[in-house]
Amino acid sequence: MIQHIIKRLLLLPVLLLIFSIFAFIIIQAPPGDFVTSYIAELASSGSSMDQVQIDALRAQYGLDQPIYTQYGKWMSRILRGDLGVSLDWQKPIKELITERLVLTLIIGLMTFFLSWVLAVPIGIVSAVKKYSLLDYGLTVFNYIGIATPSFLVALIAMWLAFSWFGVSVTGLFSAEFVDAPWSMARVGDLLKHLWLPVLILTLSGTARLARIMRANLLDELNKPYVEMARAKGMSEWKLIMKYPVRVAINPLVSTIGWFLPLIFSGSLVVATVLNLPTIGPMFLRSLTNQDMFLAGAIVLIYCMLAIIGTLISDILLAWLDPRIRMES
Repeated sequence: MIQHIIKRLLLLPVLLLIFSIFAFIIIQAPPGDFVTSYIAELASSGSSMDQVQIDALRAQYGLDQPIYTQYGKWMSRILRGDLGVSLDWQKPIKELITERLVLTLIIGLMTFFLSWVLAVPIGIVSAVKKYSLLDYGLTVFNYIGIATPSFLVALIAMWLAFSWFGVSVTGLFSAEFVDAPWSMARVGDLLKHLWLPVLILTLSGTARLARIMRANLLDELNKPYVEMARAKGMSEWKLIMKYPVRVAINPLVSTIGWFLPLIFSGSLVVATVLNLPTIGPMFLRSLTNQDMFLAGAIVLIYCMLAIIGTLISDILLAWLDPRIRMES
């Protein structure tokens, strides 16, 4: 088990390097750069810049250098713990994203935990009560959760809250706490606003995981070892929880690698609709304005989440299934 974990940990720097290269290339892929966007913004407001000023601005930001030189300087700063300065905001990136990243992590981890807590029991009950009225009801719920876009649920929730109760459910803080320093009162105000985005994101996550759990468990319940355990007189629920559930949950655990970053990246549209001060809207603005250093830092964070999620999946799978430990 320890060797299995060490092997996965040794892969992390290599994966992070590969992801950083692809992230930087993707951010640089669109035509133009931040200066191009800035000039277009000036033109729309009736201002302009001559070519000398444009060249000086590109040289100031290092945009006149080859892409591999820009990547080398960007990566050397990251290795020193410096994410650089946002071209658009003209502020250190670490300062810009710290609070937004904390809020994003809170929403994402609460969504992740709640999705699992709800999805596993729903999947088990739906599989055990196959083709019953309860199974059909849970299946309809899952289909609605998967088919309905999260941003549409957010829009419906905003409309219902305003039309029925006359209140706005956007944002994560009341007006008096938006720029206030952290305190117990601000934490309490955050908790009052946090439930809606978590609930919206949990709906689709729970539906997906419950369908996976149901399908896996149905497959296991038809295998010979289950019939043998029943023939020996083991009680039904003890049998189900001890053997089939433990095997059926393995593929579900393996989804952590993509499910964890999906929650964070998938909340971008919901955060934009609900005006949440999270990473998503800032990421969208950085892409629009071609703020490559800010966008690259955020993409790298998403890549780190994918790597961490995969590592957690590998460790949990090795702990749950002895066959994986023996193979490694």
